[in-house]
Amino acid sequence: MLWRVRTTLPDRPGALALLAEQCGMADINILGLQIFPGVEAVTDELVLRAPDDWAPERLIALVEASGGTSVRVLACTEAALTDQPTRYVQAAREIVERPTIFPEVVARLFDAEAEPPGEVGDAMELTVGDVVVQVWRATAFTATEHARGAALAALVSDVLAEVPHDRLNVDGRPSYVVTDDAVSAVVDGVVVGRAKLLPSDEPGTRALSLNVEPGWRRRGVGTRLLVDAGRLANALGADEVVLATRSGNEAVLPLVLSAGLRGRIRMAGNELTVRVPVRDLRPLPL
Repeated sequence: MLWRVRTTLPDRPGALALLAEQCGMADINILGLQIFPGVEAVTDELVLRAPDDWAPERLIALVEASGGTSVRVLACTEAALTDQPTRYVQAAREIVERPTIFPEVVARLFDAEAEPPGEVGDAMELTVGDVVVQVWRATAFTATEHARGAALAALVSDVLAEVPHDRLNVDGRPSYVVTDDAVSAVVDGVVVGRAKLLPSDEPGTRALSLNVEPGWRRRGVGTRLLVDAGRLANALGADEVVLATRSGNEAVLPLVLSAGLRGRIRMAGNELTVRVPVRDLRPLPL
């Protein structure tokens, strides 16, 4: 069975050799290795093939007995053996071709997981324009990974700078109708998009549900709805709106960028959450 093991070893000669020796004595084969150097310690990520009767706890004990600390063990597939530089080149190519999928690509590239409970785990924040993209995982991100993530975020910013954001440019422009808790885009009496504010358990926060009919997407309707919903939330006393959607939703990044809002996009498992502060927006008249 294959396992991905990440651990911190002391930065001294022979530290990794001792771990390799212990693996060999236990009939465990090291198939892959990444090294993330630090000042006083080194983070190593190994792909191990262990006998079928080995459980994660037994692997953790072996690594700790070899001097490793902060050990994290996860089952994996042969995909974990892909050459790392190749993975980053492939990720860069995906981003250049479709920059809007950056949150999903970076989460996959850095093995992001669901947001851990409490204070456990670590987050990486990457800035694209005025939007912060955040990914979580249980093991800490190394300085090398932060540098790689920042380089990819800079690539996205450069690519998006060459692409004009979607604005209103349609025949028969929608009119926007405001009710107590929603803004609707209406064309000839038909609702083609709607942003609705919902209650939230967080003080000062409103949940946001936003939908635009397929034929009216990529025309700036969603951007206008997001801004007007934010202004409406402000008028209702909220400081922030929160939109939750699936991780593969490509419309989110350009939507927030086009709106000119300083949003925060968080990847957690298969869910993508967008938090947008609205306290500085001009309240929308009710």
